[in-house]
Parts: sequence; structure tokens; C-alpha cells
Amino acid sequence: MNSQRIFDTDVQLVKYKVLKEVIRRAYEGGLEEAYMEVPKLLSPGPKAETRCCIYKERAILQDRIQMAMGGDKSNPNVIEVIDSACDECPIDGIYVTPACRGCMVHSCKEVCPKDAITIVNHRATVDKDKCIECGKCTQACPYSAIILQHRPCMVSCKVKAISIDENKKAKIDNEKCISCGACVYKCPFGAISDKSLILDIIDILKKSENNTKYKVYAVIAPAIVSQCRFGRVTQVVTAIKKLGFHHVVEAALGADITLYREAQEWNEKKLMTTSCCPSFVSFVEKNFPELKQYISSSVSPMVETARLIKKSDPTAKVVFIGPCTSKKLEYRLEKTGGAIDSVMSFEELQAFVDARGIDTTQMEDSELNNASYYGRIFAKSGGIAKGIADVAKEMGVEGVKPIAMNGIAECKAALTKLKFNKATENFFEGMACDGGCLNGPVCITHSPRNVVDVDKYGNEAQEKTIFNSVRLYEMQS
Repeated sequence: MNSQRIFDTDVQLVKYKVLKEVIRRAYEGGLEEAYMEVPKLLSPGPKAETRCCIYKERAILQDRIQMAMGGDKSNPNVIEVIDSACDECPIDGIYVTPACRGCMVHSCKEVCPKDAITIVNHRATVDKDKCIECGKCTQACPYSAIILQHRPCMVSCKVKAISIDENKKAKIDNEKCISCGACVYKCPFGAISDKSLILDIIDILKKSENNTKYKVYAVIAPAIVSQCRFGRVTQVVTAIKKLGFHHVVEAALGADITLYREAQEWNEKKLMTTSCCPSFVSFVEKNFPELKQYISSSVSPMVETARLIKKSDPTAKVVFIGPCTSKKLEYRLEKTGGAIDSVMSFEELQAFVDARGIDTTQMEDSELNNASYYGRIFAKSGGIAKGIADVAKEMGVEGVKPIAMNGIAECKAALTKLKFNKATENFFEGMACDGGCLNGPVCITHSPRNVVDVDKYGNEAQEKTIFNSVRLYEMQS
């Protein structure tokens, strides 16, 4: 398989190569030597491809191997900064570029409200101690020679959890971080990464002894359909089974049940937010604590699906496969009750399949029809809002006025209105990722086509309502 064509960025490609080699060694041997051997394998030299020298490039690869093997166990956050990789970004703030012509107008100086700009040797100079980064000078310069710079990680973090330490490295404030992973995808050097749990998953599979000691189930997020650039999703299901999983179940099945429970709960509360996105829930808890009372008590579709599996097979182990970094945090939360045993990203799934020599394009199709149209469109922003409106109507629940909050910026704006009693809506769908789960940070690819794929996937569902899923849920309750 041509891995060059799979990913959006070379950062993802390097991450994939490291993961693939770690997985291969976990099965074939040589994992203990990975720190010494893999960097030389992936960066043979003599010239460095991405860094100043071959030695730094290999040092960074060693740190990437650590992330692939679980990262810093003492750090509870699933997102970590790779210090060795974080050193190429410019200083933040107002920056006067070489395009400054030293003009006579000095409009930048005139508009500055804090007298932070002076003219030295015919060039604008910014006093960082006075500057408040209002940006007025950037707009006033006729040559566009003054720019406001922020590191990509800081720009991507809408909760302001990232700062720069005394060594000019990115630093994550775990008290503010919601583990959404936006910084993971947006860092141009891959200096921020999610920890991989892949070795834990391999251990679960090996100890099952080919599903004879216990059965291992994979729960796949509906966003997977937008990631199948090589083979059909039904072929990917077969490939997952080839990895050693006993059965593959759609998380959309749990989404059907979640939708039903949320409609019932809304009918009691009349004002509610969703609880499916763990980063959104964390955002509310940390930034709008007075609104916590409105968060749905329903568990996420991931957990709901796993609970169904473990009710029918109490000894089962369940691994969630999805596009989300914060699921790696959610599955450990007390409220999930141990329903999920580990989490794998779509990026890690690609590396796992390739490391095991499985070509998805050559797989037979496996049936996949666990869920309804509504459960499958949970993957996109607005999917839950549409579902609640239609399902509530079918259940005879009236008065639902949903809003889809697409990304943390929109969540903040809508929740602020709710906080001050200015909101006209009464059901708030919160998604931390712009576009929804189909644009999660550990997706293989991020494309406008993804939403088309999810819509098609939803329309292909044999079930057009949620109620067969609900009957299954009620039978096992």
C-alpha cells in the first residue's frame, strides 16, 4: 500500500511509520531495541530530511517512539508536548517584517493606543512590554509589513491551555485542557501528540488466545466511513477481524440508544446539552460550571455500545476505534464503569493493519448493519440536532428547539447566551471539532468529502428509525 497517499500531512506519515514499526516489533520481536534501532531505520542519513542534523532528527524519533509506547505515564493528560520537536516556531506577538519601508507617514505609530511603536533607523520597532497585541498597527501599515504572530498550537487551542515556557517550548495546562487534540493536528512539526495505547490493545488481543479465553470486540465510530480511502468500510471490518477481533460493532448502535434516552431526558428537563463529545463536556465543566446541570446524563454512544456487548458477554473486552483523542481520556472516567477496555485511533488502525501485512482492498466484505440512519449521522456536526428533532416528533415529544454548536468557538458563543438567559434554543448539540467527529484530530484524512461519505453511509442504513436498536436495549435492560 502506498502510505504516501493515505495522510493529509508528512507529520501524520512519520507518526504512522513509528507506530507501524512499534506494532511490528510487538509481534515479531525487537521491541526492547526500538529506541536504538528504529530512529536509524527511519532516518538512515547521512543528511537529515526534516531537522538541522541527523542526530536531532533521530532524537525526536526516539521521543515519538515513547509516545507510540504510551508516553509519560505520570502525566494524566492524553496529549503531550514532545519537547525535542518543539523549537522551530517564531516568538509570538506583533512582528515587524523586512517589508517595512520606513515610510514618512508612520501610521502604525499613530494608531498605537499604548505608544508601543517607535521609529528607529527608519524602521518601526515594537516595545513588547507596552504592546497589548490589539492589531491596529497591522491594519494601518500600507505595506502590510506588520503582522500578529501566534504559534499554530496556541491559535488552535480555543481554551487557552497552551502557553510558552521559559525555554520557548509549548506547555499544556492540564487544568484548562479539554483533550480535544486540535493542537495535535495543527502543529506543523508534530511537536504535540496523543499517547498511543496500541501496546495495551495488542496485549489484550494476545491474552485472549484467539478469542478462546475471552472475546475481544471492536466498536467502530461512524466517522470511519470517511476514512476508507483504500477499500470499502465493509472490507475494513474484515481487516479488523483479521487483526484478531472477534466481532465488529457500530458505535452508531449506541448512538441510536443515546438519542432515545436524550429525547426522554429532554422531555423531563426541557433544557439540555448533549454528552456524546467528552471534550465538549469537559469544556462545559471547566468554563461554564453553572451550566453543568444541563448536561445530559446519558453516556456516550461508545460507552452505550460497549455496555450492550458486555451485557450479552460479561467476560468480553471492548476496544473503541475512532477519530478522537479525548476518547482516550473518557474511557478511564469513573462514570463509564469500565465498559471500554482501550481506545485506538484511525491513524493507529491504519498502522496496525499495515504492520500485520493486511491489504484491505483484497478483503472480502463483512456485513455491517447494526444501526440506523440517525445513529450513523452522529459523526457530523448537526447530526444529533437533526436526530433529536425527528425522533422527538416520532415519540410525541414536542417543543424541542435544537442548535448545533460546531467547534469550541461556536460552543462558547451559544453557551454564553444560555448562561445569560439570551438563548432561544433548548437543546444544545456540542462538538469540539469543527465539522464534528468526521474531522477529529486523529482521522487519517480531513476533507470536505468526509461529510458526503457520512451522509451516504447514513442513507445506506437498513434501519431508518432508531427503534429496533431501542428494542434491543430494552431486552437487555
